[in-house]
Amino acid sequence: MTVVRRLVLSMLMLAFTPVSALAGSPPAVTAGDRFIGRADAPVTVVEYASFACSHCADWHLVVYPEFKRRFIDTGQVRLVFRNLPTAPTEIALPAAALARCAAPERFYDVAGALMQGQRAVLYGGDRGVWYDNGVAVSGRTRAQIDACVALPATRAAIEADIDGAVAAGVDSTPTLFVNGRQVADRSMGGLAAMITPLVAAH
Repeated sequence: MTVVRRLVLSMLMLAFTPVSALAGSPPAVTAGDRFIGRADAPVTVVEYASFACSHCADWHLVVYPEFKRRFIDTGQVRLVFRNLPTAPTEIALPAAALARCAAPERFYDVAGALMQGQRAVLYGGDRGVWYDNGVAVSGRTRAQIDACVALPATRAAIEADIDGAVAAGVDSTPTLFVNGRQVADRSMGGLAAMITPLVAAH
């Protein structure tokens, strides 16, 4: 099943599933996940996001820098990124695959480049330049990225992220979970209110 078809089916499942059945937590973090921060941090934040989602770009450009400085760089939080591609999929899916194929330690460099250039490409900017900017910070050559993007394992990883999002009741992007609990307020203040007590109790 193609990623696009799986995405459409996943969104249909969300549309016709009673709200009471949507409650859940994201799947456990595995070695295949892309994250930034200490692997043994006391708090894990899981983010479901799309590289074609303007709200996701806003979060990464406005909230993430301070969030990283305050919680990730201090060893309190591990931030896990999971792909939930949204329309337009011709932008979101190639970007998701590119980020997935970057060197794991460069994932957030690629994510940052894609989020930074997202607005321009959504309003008719050159997708090739946008994609190339991501490749440039990926820690891989263009040939390595292209080969990886074509692998069934890359498609499977994105499908697994989508399946996990559906299982957790995610119906919009970005959606964040703090130690398995969905975040209602993804502002810096809202996240701090959830994270600080968990760190103090650790």
